[in-house]
Amino acid sequence: MGVYVYMLRCADGSYYVGSATGDDLGPRVDQHNAGAHPGYTFTRRPVVLVWSEYFDRITDGIAAERQIKGWSRAKKEALLKSDWDKVSELSRRRAGRPKSS
Repeated sequence: MGVYVYMLRCADGSYYVGSATGDDLGPRVDQHNAGAHPGYTFTRRPVVLVWSEYFDRITDGIAAERQIKGWSRAKKEALLKSDWDKVSELSRRRAGRPKSS
């Protein structure tokens, strides 16, 4: 069994990134809209599924979810548009220096 990583657009225009196991994301989106679990989307309903990707390996999906959660709004919107040039551009460090270790 794998995992879906998904992005929801909330009523306030913000984005929520999450993950869910199973064959169908519909019930998970329905849970968000029903307020079944308190959390980020509870006060930002209704939500709309705007992006998802299926990962065969749960560890890969969790890594992708964590990565996307750390992205800027602009980078998330580039992902939604499949604008890979923009995603790449927004991935560059602003100072142009390698990350120190």
